[in-house]
Amino acid sequence: MRGNGEARNGLIWMGVPTASGGLGSGPGDAPQTPYTATAFVDGQGSVSLWSPEAESLLGYRAVEVCGAPAAGLLITPADRDTALVAVRQRDGTGQGWDGVLALRHRDGHAVRIALRVRPVLSGQGQAGWSINAADARQVEQLEFDHAILEALFKQAPISITVVDTDLRFRAVNAVALRDLALPAERIIGRRTNEVAPGIAFRTAEERLRRVRDTGEPAIDFQVRGWLADSEREGVWSTSSFRLTDSAGRILGMCQTLVDITEGYRAQQRLELLTEAGARIGSTLDVVRTAQELADVAVPGLADFAVVDLLEATVRGEEPAPGPVEGPASLRRSGFRSVRAGEPEADCAVGEPVVFPSGTPQDRCLAGGRSELIRKLDADGQSAFDPRIAEKMRASGTHSVMVVPLRARGVTLGVAVFARHRDSVPYDEGALALAEDLCSRAAVCIDNARRYTREHTTALALQRSLLPHVLPDHPAVQTAYRYQPAAAHASAGGDWFDVLPLSGARVALLVGDVTGHGLHAAAIMGRLRTAVHTLAELDLDPDEVLTHLDDLVVRLAQEDPDCQGASCLYAVYDPISCLCTFARAGHPPPALVRPDGAVELLDAIPPGPPLGLGGMPFETIEYELAEDSVLALYTDGLIQAPGRDVDVGMDRLADALVGPGRPLEQLGDAVMSALVAEHRFDDVALLLARTRVLAADRVASFPLPADPALVARARAFTTRQLAKWGLESLAFTTEIIVSELVTNAIRHARGSIALRLIHSQTLICEVSDGSLSAPRLRRARTTDEGGRGLFLVAQLAFGWGTRYTRNGKTIWAEQPLSPTEATDLSEVVDIWA
Repeated sequence: MRGNGEARNGLIWMGVPTASGGLGSGPGDAPQTPYTATAFVDGQGSVSLWSPEAESLLGYRAVEVCGAPAAGLLITPADRDTALVAVRQRDGTGQGWDGVLALRHRDGHAVRIALRVRPVLSGQGQAGWSINAADARQVEQLEFDHAILEALFKQAPISITVVDTDLRFRAVNAVALRDLALPAERIIGRRTNEVAPGIAFRTAEERLRRVRDTGEPAIDFQVRGWLADSEREGVWSTSSFRLTDSAGRILGMCQTLVDITEGYRAQQRLELLTEAGARIGSTLDVVRTAQELADVAVPGLADFAVVDLLEATVRGEEPAPGPVEGPASLRRSGFRSVRAGEPEADCAVGEPVVFPSGTPQDRCLAGGRSELIRKLDADGQSAFDPRIAEKMRASGTHSVMVVPLRARGVTLGVAVFARHRDSVPYDEGALALAEDLCSRAAVCIDNARRYTREHTTALALQRSLLPHVLPDHPAVQTAYRYQPAAAHASAGGDWFDVLPLSGARVALLVGDVTGHGLHAAAIMGRLRTAVHTLAELDLDPDEVLTHLDDLVVRLAQEDPDCQGASCLYAVYDPISCLCTFARAGHPPPALVRPDGAVELLDAIPPGPPLGLGGMPFETIEYELAEDSVLALYTDGLIQAPGRDVDVGMDRLADALVGPGRPLEQLGDAVMSALVAEHRFDDVALLLARTRVLAADRVASFPLPADPALVARARAFTTRQLAKWGLESLAFTTEIIVSELVTNAIRHARGSIALRLIHSQTLICEVSDGSLSAPRLRRARTTDEGGRGLFLVAQLAFGWGTRYTRNGKTIWAEQPLSPTEATDLSEVVDIWA
């Protein structure tokens, strides 16, 4: 049997055969050999030399072995025959052989020995054989260690470098050569500052010295800087550890580097947007909001930022829709610089500003589009107003972004972001971030402009009642449009919501409180809060409307000005593709099928408006194909003075028709086709494109009510999670499944079913035929049970119960990311 060979450093390193009796040709030796035991066999096959290491390996003393046939040390006849054949085949050829044979230890047991047999030549020819031997396990382990090291260094997809104790490069892998863009001879023997002077080498070398001196590895240490062939600053996550030999002597340090620049920048952008959300719009003062935009942008996005608002915006007047025509009058409303005193500013806050025609600010206001000037040269500076150009030259500004402030279709002003200290020029990503910041700030500025002092309370209430961002739900993709009536300064009673339900389902609803103003907004807020509570109970749509009807009746008894409301409530299940509707005096939804055809779902029983009391509501189910679009709206969308409702419905259908249109584009088309500029009623439009959860993302397992089957449920769970690649959740999920199934077997009746759903989260559901409600309680120390639901509640970030016509379902939901999961040690502490 022949060994396997691999090229190393121009030689062939033979892998040690693992089968007894396997022999190879053995043309070369590997470094760091464990073959310390030696012997010599003469031409007659007798042992003539025997080293102390050989004695330690097999137990025989030299006096006991020398002179005896070497074949006598072999245990099996097959091994003796194999060795004899190898000797005969190679006798006189000058070739050696390698292999693993079973040799007899002095105490009688067999020892697998790796042998290296080489011919010994004299002046008259071959005089015998030199034998080097070692325990086969040690040889195999060394070969395994060599293979791991070589694979790690050659095949790792990250940069790996090795430096000596003087912090000079001794070895680099191919990825490091690629990242440094230098040949190996320009790296080996040099230090970091000599190879990559743009990197913060002092910090990196300080960390390496600490690793060298203390032996403590450094994990995930960030290093920033520039590579020789790059114009952008990079960020690397580095980890290093000390290398020592078998005697404990320090050889150097191994260091890994992972480029995390994009992730680092994304994190910075996220932090900046988070800061913007917290700081911009803290008041209803227009100028203050503009200053908040400049404060947030510096220094995270710019070295200098200036915000100029149209005079009409500052005065609170209604700007003309669309772009700004001609040289416009603006007012300096905010600026911020990294330099003390803001020397880049050409005028103070509150002073008037006029941008000449053809300047970047004028083009931005007229076209409504941002301008990105990556590298600002002398010609680029001359395009600005002379006073601004002079400030740019003096400050060393090299990159500029000009972004319009637009909200709700009107232009409010313009913002300019510049860099002079940060050497990295602006790019498309920075422009997108600036536009996002300006978009958020523009909405806040427009709010402050539009609402007068007497409507401040109505404004605050309205902003708090309507959802600002719809959740990203696995069942639907959503978009919305909301336009308040111009006549009552945004205080109205229209509302919409997208509410996640258990089992990956989602609730979609729109509602309309009769009347306008602060009173209608307050009633809307109470109804919306009630719907959130009812959705948590997982009630059917008709039951939700029944409870809302009772609430409106009570509100009318307390307040005679409460005139009732309408509502449409739908629940969509992405697993069954069924959508259940119920409505209370509300217009029917429109359905856009995947082929683009539009259907008005007027077969949904209309039901009475909320507040009449005692009238039933009915439900109806529709099976929706994937990529269907539901349009839910309030009557302000289809009604207008002098326009029949049927005409509005036809216009809605015409605006929705067409396959595969993006929801944002669809929403704009609907609002453009139906909503007049001077409307007399609020308009709420909710668009939802259905998604389908693939069949392989749902796994069901029926269970008879037998306690012995809990183990099978856990095993089913483990297998399914492995199929989904969620092994990290197996431990906690097994606990949840075990507790839920055990409770169902003990306390429920009828058949039991386990269902696992792999969506944006991992959902575990256990259904049974009982209507008894599970109760979470804290068990006493002496209690033998009672901790099941408590444990489930601690391990899952959400759990609950929903009731069906055939019983109930208890569900528990876990995040897919292990970093978001509950620490089990904390659960144990709480439990204890």
